[in-house]
Amino acid sequence: MNASQKLAAKNSEGKIICVGLDTDLNKIPDSLRSISNPILEFNKRIINATAEQAAAYKINFAFYEKFGSKGFDIIEQTIGLIPSDILIIADAKRGDIGNTSEMYARSVFEFFKCDAITVSPYMGFDSVQPFLRDDSKLVFILALTSNPGSEDFEKLILNDGSMVFQQVIKKALQWNENRNIGLVFGATKIEELKDNIALFGDLPVLLPGVGAQGGRLEDVLDVFKSADRLNLLVNVSRGIIYKSGKDDFDSAASAELEKMNQIVKKLLII
Repeated sequence: MNASQKLAAKNSEGKIICVGLDTDLNKIPDSLRSISNPILEFNKRIINATAEQAAAYKINFAFYEKFGSKGFDIIEQTIGLIPSDILIIADAKRGDIGNTSEMYARSVFEFFKCDAITVSPYMGFDSVQPFLRDDSKLVFILALTSNPGSEDFEKLILNDGSMVFQQVIKKALQWNENRNIGLVFGATKIEELKDNIALFGDLPVLLPGVGAQGGRLEDVLDVFKSADRLNLLVNVSRGIIYKSGKDDFDSAASAELEKMNQIVKKLLII
């Protein structure tokens, strides 16, 4: 299956929760820190406990790159633990001049063999184009992000009265010749989501910000239900993987994911 097919298959099962593997050595249980590769063991137990319930996994590269070559090894090994029918998103937020983006795309798609990547569009089409060439992948373009600083640039008002993030969405639709573009839209921006979801066309949406950042799953589901659409991923990182700080972290993560899936089944199935 290609990336779009993996997402569609999970969404058709009523699964929309993406488990964020933002694994922080300082937050994993003390009992794991004495082993040779505690982060990989933590990820392994989280994946084993949640794979039947997860719609996708999102690997935040920054949490691994800080360890240099060892961190890249952990990314590669973690990806090898994820079942082949589950979408793997490289949360790398790449975006640079064309030849540099070409190398980033080859790294994420060819070496790490991820299904999808997050990309910043602010250097324009030539910085995004290398990621779009492989139509078996998905490219989630940052539109309106969940962090407070999104106000600094993404919501600036342009001469025509639109905001920058709205122009990003319009460009994403124009660039979507291979039908492999999605959007990143913060779950903390519910009013903007309500006001702009009609602009998304049929682009899939990755929504970070539920849980620790203050976004509510129920609010996101209400918007998508009203729009009569089911092509989305709601990313939850800390709220799942650190649900317990003790040795039962994996079972606690599984229980929290199951709880969220029950909310989805109750509120979103359309």
